[in-house]
Amino acid sequence: MTLPPLTDKPRLEDVARRAGVSVPTVSRVLNGRSGASRETRQAVLTAMDDLGYERPDRLSGRARGQIGIVVPDLVNPIFPAFAGAISALVAPNDYIPALCTLPGGGVTEDEYVSLLLDQGVRGLIFVCAAHADGRAGVERYHRLRARGIPFVLTNGTRTEVDAPSIANDDSMAIQTAVRHLASLGHRKIGFATGPEHFIPSRRKAEGFRAGLKQQLGVSDPAPHTAVTMFSIEGGHSAAVELLDAGHTGIVCASDVMALGAIRAARSRGLRVPEDVSVVGFDDSPLMAFTDPPLTTLRQPVAAMAEAVVQALLTELSGERVSRTEVLFESDLIVRGSTAAAPG
Repeated sequence: MTLPPLTDKPRLEDVARRAGVSVPTVSRVLNGRSGASRETRQAVLTAMDDLGYERPDRLSGRARGQIGIVVPDLVNPIFPAFAGAISALVAPNDYIPALCTLPGGGVTEDEYVSLLLDQGVRGLIFVCAAHADGRAGVERYHRLRARGIPFVLTNGTRTEVDAPSIANDDSMAIQTAVRHLASLGHRKIGFATGPEHFIPSRRKAEGFRAGLKQQLGVSDPAPHTAVTMFSIEGGHSAAVELLDAGHTGIVCASDVMALGAIRAARSRGLRVPEDVSVVGFDDSPLMAFTDPPLTTLRQPVAAMAEAVVQALLTELSGERVSRTEVLFESDLIVRGSTAAAPG
């Protein structure tokens, strides 16, 4: 490839040729507009550096401000996974990720947002935060919109909120889990889930109802459902209730609940998966290394994070993103915690 002489000032055409992209693509990167993938953007920046093309201030590595990332906690490993994936995409775009967690009794979401606004935060990403609680009001989000602060909702769509929304298709995921257990011969399948006022819980319950009807012809899911907390202890208590009712397959609304369910089965002298099959939800880190390795429904965290960050960057550039909810499909990851129904 022939490069321009060192005495010549490189042109957009030179950068485009070096990066293997079109001139309009280089222009989009230079002006911070959407339409260029992270890989393309990096190729353009590398070409600019190689050719000595001076980056504009906004591309020079100087931070353009903070992006707030609000998650419920760092105990459930799926939330650190989301926070890490989002932060890894925010930083290369010259924004500083500011992580805010909501432990019980600590700083509230509204207090965090107020602090971030005081620091001039440019945008916000909410992951299963207050918006995911169907009982919570949405005035806080209306106030953000009125102030012109772009934000994106993740896992907990509220149609009354004017913002992009990205979510896992929880209903279809649970239907997949029920179908998996039914295909293994299980005829009493139980569901361990969290409080019903959370939107993801509602959607998972809808999926369980549909799955029971489709796979087993069962119309009433109530006798097969145990509602508790999204925790190991909650999964343990829910599993005890379901095991006492004779269920041989248990679908859990989170991986940590599934770990509690396995512990409950063992406390009853039951083997997993020989006597009881357990399915988790999320495929959070280390679930492949539990005893037994957990069969679970994988949330596509990397793909969802990319969609969330791209939506926010597009809004920050002044373009409006569609308000139609974007749903991502879960993959069933079959491991050692499920097997054919006993007897």
